[in-house]
Amino acid sequence: MSAIGTRSFVARAGFALACAHSRYWLSVAPLVRNQLRRWERRAAQIPDPRLQELACDKMRNERFNVEVAAMIATIAPSERRGSAVEAIVALQLMYDYLDALTEQPTADPIRDGLQCSQAFIDAVTISAKPIGDYYAYRPDGGDAGYLEELAHTVRGAIMQLPAIDAISEIILMSAARCSEAQVRIHATQHLGTAQLEGWAVNEAEGTGLQWREWLFGAMGSVVAAHALIALAADDRATAQQASEIDDTYLSICVLTTVLDHLVDHDGDVLTGEQTHIHLYETHGELAEHIAMVMRRVIEHARVIRNGPHHVMILSGVVAYYTSQPSAQGEFAYRVAEHTQKQLRPLITPTLATMRAWRTAKRLRVTARCATRRSNGRRIATRAEKRYYVDRHR
Repeated sequence: MSAIGTRSFVARAGFALACAHSRYWLSVAPLVRNQLRRWERRAAQIPDPRLQELACDKMRNERFNVEVAAMIATIAPSERRGSAVEAIVALQLMYDYLDALTEQPTADPIRDGLQCSQAFIDAVTISAKPIGDYYAYRPDGGDAGYLEELAHTVRGAIMQLPAIDAISEIILMSAARCSEAQVRIHATQHLGTAQLEGWAVNEAEGTGLQWREWLFGAMGSVVAAHALIALAADDRATAQQASEIDDTYLSICVLTTVLDHLVDHDGDVLTGEQTHIHLYETHGELAEHIAMVMRRVIEHARVIRNGPHHVMILSGVVAYYTSQPSAQGEFAYRVAEHTQKQLRPLITPTLATMRAWRTAKRLRVTARCATRRSNGRRIATRAEKRYYVDRHR
């Protein structure tokens, strides 16, 4: 059974989708492209080759993360949308870079990871000076100010937004939980899951979420920060609205994080990458909990400011993940299908669009492979071809 609610709410969300697409392609997408070019040039200037590769590789392979994140800026009033986009792009790039950086082995992964991730918190802190010194415990000597520049850009952009004071405490809390969740998740490779579970159980108390859901929501809470930035662009925003947005997006981020892990599961197993779906004992348990979180999101969206717009964003993200070929695999299919069902009929046109986009993209890659072969640059094996297609899906 769908959790999406009444026909009236579906109609409002559909209208929000049409408005968001129009605003995105006319006013947001050009800004995103300009910002990405700016940061690509800056990342290429990092003198440490390993850190430069981390930053550039994230930008190449996870560009879509930035483009999706910027969709949230379509909520912002047009006259302040540029500042919102600038902040969201820089914050997402920082999140992706820190995700790779805090995966690197160190002597004390939690201490060292939290020190690096302080940049993420400094970026949204308006009441105190940045702490800085993000590489204090790392042997590589730093990135020549790349993290500092990202943080400075976010901070400068959000200071231009009229309701920044209304969201300041909430966005700081969101950034802090996001940073620590990512650090502790990566630390499980060396320290085990006890430290992670103990922290999440304590933090989840009183939120209405079980610790595993809270943890997945915290891991993806960069999206909550983006929504708060968009809210701050509205001079009518209040601290109460900021709290409601953060609570709603904590649940939305549960869904996006779980789906991201699900569709990557088979590939992660092959490559030895870490996955955290095992925190649920069975697929049935996972699907049940996801349905519960979905209903929670829809209930919140019916009453929060711009609720249909936020549900539209959720629908787009779910369609993106569940339209991936790996979502049709034995491991992911049941949960992916169950999640889609909760959002029907709203998700149906978006899902069709995503599937058509993926088909067109695969055809372009196949044509590119054929061209390379005809030019004497063949892809040697079926495995290599599949890897190439997956990299460009």
